[in-house]
Amino acid sequence: MTPDYPDYLQREPDAAMLKVLTRASWAVSVVVLALVVVMGRYKLDIGMSLSMLPPLHAVLNTLVALSLVVAVVAIKNKNVTLHKRAIGLAVLCSALFLISYVTYHGTQHEVRFGGEGMAKTVYLVILASHIILAAVSLPFILITLSLGVTNHFARHRKMARWVFPLWLYVAATGPVCYLLLRPYY
Repeated sequence: MTPDYPDYLQREPDAAMLKVLTRASWAVSVVVLALVVVMGRYKLDIGMSLSMLPPLHAVLNTLVALSLVVAVVAIKNKNVTLHKRAIGLAVLCSALFLISYVTYHGTQHEVRFGGEGMAKTVYLVILASHIILAAVSLPFILITLSLGVTNHFARHRKMARWVFPLWLYVAATGPVCYLLLRPYY
């Protein structure tokens, strides 16, 4: 336990800031969803290949997953400083992933899985669950972060208990999808 842990939990919640951040969380989520829909239908022609981005996506998602595990272990050990740093790294890697993902999928043609039978079924189940949970979890990840930042610790803890496994699943299945699709790039 870090020496500041009991003092940290005594901080006053900032309800006004939570309200602002919650609205921002929903707004960002709507904008990201709209971008994903638009980039699925329209592609910008930039005249160059961005084939180096999918492996980067896998690395960033792996870093997110590892950071999330470190964050949970840290907070269970009451190490607030390490928890905040690990979550900060997870958020940074997620933001970089999102920027890179939108750049790639907004400019490059989709790569289709070329396998057949059970392999294709497994890939499609993992991909579908990854995409659906990524879309559904984004606003709740942001709201959970907002609860922590604004010192609403009981609510943060309660929400993080179900948001963490969703975020971890999305982060872990991203590299799995990449590895399954890699032979078809």
